[in-house]
Amino acid sequence: MQFRQQALAKLQSPEELDLPVRFARPQGWLVLSATLIAVVAAAVWAVTGSVASTVSAPAVLTHGEGSYVLQSPAAGQVTAVLAREGQRLPANSPVLKVRTSQGETVVRTVAAGRVTALAATLGQIISTGANVAAVEKVAHADDPLYATVYVPAENAASIPEDAAVDLTVQTVPAQQYGVLRGHVKAVDRTAQSAQQIGAYLGDSQLGEQFTEDGRPVAVLVRLDPSPSTKSGYRWSSANGPPYPLASMTMATGSIRLADQRPVDWLLP
Repeated sequence: MQFRQQALAKLQSPEELDLPVRFARPQGWLVLSATLIAVVAAAVWAVTGSVASTVSAPAVLTHGEGSYVLQSPAAGQVTAVLAREGQRLPANSPVLKVRTSQGETVVRTVAAGRVTALAATLGQIISTGANVAAVEKVAHADDPLYATVYVPAENAASIPEDAAVDLTVQTVPAQQYGVLRGHVKAVDRTAQSAQQIGAYLGDSQLGEQFTEDGRPVAVLVRLDPSPSTKSGYRWSSANGPPYPLASMTMATGSIRLADQRPVDWLLP
């Protein structure tokens, strides 16, 4: 009954045509203005802004020219092992002696380097072309180290020249000493097979490991030097580890890709 009386009173009252009409409250205008500003700012950022992204991939610390696998030129029995792992040898240095049906043959290094692995042992019978040693191409002890990062082929084109690289080294606790700093020196033009990677690193198992998800592209990274650290290279921490780095050490490289505009994500 109360609502009926209010309705009848409303019908009997004259029209209030002389009163101003309120379309929105001041609080509503404030919310609308803030929303419009946010939309405009987002549109401007989508066109002119950029988003940084990174790609992480397996890496190996090596010297610049990589390694090679030394193979026996003849079949026979190993009668002497003339080199040891870790030894640096000049080119054409004897590594093994092999007794063949035609006499004794000496297996020699192809290029100067450091013996990283010996696959042949005294008394072993080997065939022609058998892998007997892996030799890293380094002539001097002070030759600088590089990192070779094997990134997925689809990311290679997005790596800018001299891009920053952070390397988490397997033998260095990152929580204590941080990451190794570097910059991209070169990006390979083509994806590499397991055989190519194995030949460069002197390790066929690494070649198989790095191609499990497809053929990657090799990115050569120049490590940033630092005379104030024990390793001779720059780290995210002040001093880095209190010991030098060894070649053929595994790592994970994080490379900053070229910045992309957010609007690019919306384009086909």
